[in-house]
Amino acid sequence: MMIQFTTCQAINTHAVTEAIASYLSQQLEIETRFVIEPPWEECLQYVLAGKIQIGWMCGYPYVQTMAQPEPPVELLALPVFAGERYENQPVYFSDVIVRQDSPIIKFEDLRGAKWAYNEVGSQSGYHIARYKLAQLGTNGDFFSKIVASGGHLRSLQMVLAGEADSAAIDSTVMDAALRDDPDLANQIRIVEALGPSPIPPWVIHKSVPVPLRQSIRQALTQMHLNPAGQEILAVGQMVRFETAVDAHYDPIRQMLQAAQHIHL
Repeated sequence: MMIQFTTCQAINTHAVTEAIASYLSQQLEIETRFVIEPPWEECLQYVLAGKIQIGWMCGYPYVQTMAQPEPPVELLALPVFAGERYENQPVYFSDVIVRQDSPIIKFEDLRGAKWAYNEVGSQSGYHIARYKLAQLGTNGDFFSKIVASGGHLRSLQMVLAGEADSAAIDSTVMDAALRDDPDLANQIRIVEALGPSPIPPWVIHKSVPVPLRQSIRQALTQMHLNPAGQEILAVGQMVRFETAVDAHYDPIRQMLQAAQHIHL
């Protein structure tokens, strides 16, 4: 059976996802293929329909999918990222950024600012901001204007260009952007890190036979023990994968419940 992989995350996840698909092909002697051609929204639907068997999806659509009577996918494994703030756990943050010369020093200073978010299906760029507003006892009118950018890196570019005052960026995307362009640290500031949130999970469609699902899960969670696996994980600034249980995503469910009346 051909096992197809995709990622619904930012572009910085493409290379490592493709490399992991190739690694699993060699380790398990199975045929794999990395798919990224359609927009990520279509790739996600392909994963849920079983046309693509393994996907790296955001936590928000994951919890929405699990609310269905018969979810078509299950958790495969959770990536754990390098970096002290992640404390060797499958979590990440939403970095609230402003330009270096901005007078804003904390989230509360953003009242009346122009806010950019990536898209409405994102925990890190959209829903956690709703939760923060709920904690502050306010609503989307906290900001003077709200604009959808279409992606975390586009939100970053909008802030840099002065098209937006601030945005919440997936911290793993921010880490990769700073690695690729160290001078970025002189152009932006992080005024608050929202979270942590459970890391976007890797899921597998239930049409994949159970023994093969188990073999793939084992190979992923043992990657860090293999020198070749370590090199691949390092490409994505990851240290390992760990096994997962659905309860790990309860914090997202709790945030959504708390912010159910908050609109951006």
